[in-house]
Amino acid sequence: MAIKDWPADERPREKLLQKGSNALTDAELLAIFLRTGTPGKSAVDLARELLNDFGSLKALLDADLQRFCQSVGLGPAKYAQMQAVLEMARRHFCEILQRGDALTSPDITRAYLSAQLRGYSYEVFACLFLDNQHRVLKLEELFRGTIDSASVYPREVAKAALQHNAAAVIFAHNHPSGISEPSQADRHITDKLKQALALFDIRVLDHFIIGDGLPYSFAEHGLL
Repeated sequence: MAIKDWPADERPREKLLQKGSNALTDAELLAIFLRTGTPGKSAVDLARELLNDFGSLKALLDADLQRFCQSVGLGPAKYAQMQAVLEMARRHFCEILQRGDALTSPDITRAYLSAQLRGYSYEVFACLFLDNQHRVLKLEELFRGTIDSASVYPREVAKAALQHNAAAVIFAHNHPSGISEPSQADRHITDKLKQALALFDIRVLDHFIIGDGLPYSFAEHGLL
């Protein structure tokens, strides 16, 4: 049965308008993006197949062009649309942070950092530079590493913080393994960075580790 023949409260688009986007499943959200299915399959059926094929919505969103286009119903045009949607989401989060206090918007901060750092096959260490009211000055990727580790140099971090005239910072790095628990090396470098920046009266407010689930917060676990 075509989606247009479904009861109104079961159609993804109408359901979103009536109940909000949070009420939709991953397949229903993806179906709205796809707009149409394939012969014999509705957009929801196709969305379910794609999620099963990729393993998760995250895996689909993280797929490169070649992998994305291998699936029936997807192609370069849909890939371009998907990347545009993701970039709009990143910029949306960034604008919200730039208008307010990063610490009063912890969920937005997590979402923004996750959107920026998820999907890499290697570690990326980034820093969110903040002014004395904890408003965002800039997010800067400082170091890149292998799939196992990234070399982080406190002197370079302090230099960048001074260049941006930052009063505080929030660190973030990804774990390509998907496991967001901090390693001993993560704890060690965080302590070194905190000590180095303290010499310039620059506070380290948090350090997030981006994995597959909820980002791990050093501050929330009493590690800062």
